Amino acid sequence: MSLRKAYLLVILVLVVDQLSKIYIKTNFALNDEVYVFDWFRIHFIENEGMAWGVEIPGAYGKLFLTLFRIVAVCGIGYWLYDSVKKKSSNYLIVAVALILAGAFGNIIDSVFYGVIFNDSIHEPATLFASNPYGTWFHGKVVDMLYFPIWEGNLPKWLPLWGGKHFTFFNAIFNVADMAISVAVGMLIVFNKKAFGK
Repeated sequence: MSLRKAYLLVILVLVVDQLSKIYIKTNFALNDEVYVFDWFRIHFIENEGMAWGVEIPGAYGKLFLTLFRIVAVCGIGYWLYDSVKKKSSNYLIVAVALILAGAFGNIIDSVFYGVIFNDSIHEPATLFASNPYGTWFHGKVVDMLYFPIWEGNLPKWLPLWGGKHFTFFNAIFNVADMAISVAVGMLIVFNKKAFGK
């Protein structure tokens, strides 16, 4: 795969990711939910940018996370360039392009969203708001894809979780997260083809 095609894939994922986030942010209030199917919902949440909403404590935790991500994206960008230059497997090039797009998509939220949107509490946000909710490098990542495939009480005979309410799959994520997950899945499933000579 050529570098041009790899960059086109990155740009395509970024455009879909950002358009979906801007649409959700400007049309949904925080925690608004739309049922598409019983097992698929659009549910708007925001987080500080780490997986599963984990935060780095302290006044500079968010800034550190964003700067770390920028350095990581530079490294992933070089990995993509190097993989194409070495004529690596298309499996590897596509996976690295998806990881780059996903990481960059969430960086855009972290760097810019705090200064271009007002908050989404009780009403949809305004793009290019005169009173933004944050500062540069302190934006929140927008998540909206929710797939609660099964929800109910587990049988009481199960050890540890028996009788408790359980939702399978309760993560809420975005297109950028999905791109990274697909890429990691590709590298696991097609490991020999991706990394073979």
